[in-house]
Amino acid sequence: MREVQYAEIVSAVRDLCIEANCNLPADVRERICAACQTEESPVGQSILSDLVENFTFAGEKRLPICQDTGMAIVFIDLGQEVHITGGLLTDAVNEGVRKGYTEGFLRKSVVGDPLRRVNTDDNTPAVLHLRLVEGDKVDITVAPKGAGSENMTSLKMLKPSCTQEQVEDAIVQAVSDAGSNPCPPVVVGVGLGGNAEQAAIAAKRALLRPLDQQNSDPLYAEMEQRILERVNRLGIGPQGLGGTTTALAVSIIPQPTHIAQMPCCVNLCCHVCRHARRVI
Repeated sequence: MREVQYAEIVSAVRDLCIEANCNLPADVRERICAACQTEESPVGQSILSDLVENFTFAGEKRLPICQDTGMAIVFIDLGQEVHITGGLLTDAVNEGVRKGYTEGFLRKSVVGDPLRRVNTDDNTPAVLHLRLVEGDKVDITVAPKGAGSENMTSLKMLKPSCTQEQVEDAIVQAVSDAGSNPCPPVVVGVGLGGNAEQAAIAAKRALLRPLDQQNSDPLYAEMEQRILERVNRLGIGPQGLGGTTTALAVSIIPQPTHIAQMPCCVNLCCHVCRHARRVI
C-alpha cells in the first residue's frame, strides 16, 4: 500500500487550477490556429486571430484565458493501492481549489445555495468525479467549466429504436439550438448510453480527449467526423457571427445501457477547452 499525503493532493489541485485557467492544452491551441487558415469568413478569420492572440498573451502573462474561470470540475482516478493520509480526499480537493482560486487571483463564481445565491468566496465546493482503478497512483485532472457553455447542455432520453442517423440529428440539433451562446467555436462532448447521470458525466469527460486523437472505435470515429462536418455547415461560426468554424471537434463516449432507453447528453465547451493533469 502506497501512502500519499493530503498536502500533496492540495498542492497538485492548487497548481492545476491555475495552470488550466492560464494555459490552453497544445492540441486545442493547434486546432484554433489551424481553423484560422481554413475559416472562409473574413469576420470569422479575424475573431479566430483574436482568440490566438488572447490565449498567447494569457499564457505568457499567467493570466486567465477567460474572465469566467468556471466551476472547478475535478476528475480523479484513484489507484486501489493508494492510502490518503492526513485527511479526506474530498477535503484535500476543496482546499486545493480554495488555494488555487485565491492565490491565483481567479474569479470565484460559486454560490452556496441555488436560491439564496450567496458567493462562497473561494470557488468551493469543487465538482469531484472519482473512479477507483488499479495501481498505486493518483491521476488528477482539473477542468474548469464556465457557465455560458454549461448552460447549453442538452440531455435527451431518445427512443431505444432510434437509428444512428437520428442520434446524429439530435446532436447536431443541440449545437444548432445553442447558437452563439456557448461562445463558439465549441468542442462537442457526447455521452451516449448508460442512464441519465452516466450520460451527463460521460459527455463532460469526453471533452478531455485530445482534439488530435481519434475515437478508438471506427464506428464512432466516423460518426464524430460526420457530425463535425454537419455542425460546421450550420453557419454559426466563431462567436456566432457566421462562418465555417462552429466546432473544433466532436468526442463521443458510448456506454452500455438498458434495452428500453437511449440517453444522449451533449455537453458543449467553448473554445477555451481548459484542463490540466498531474499524476502523483
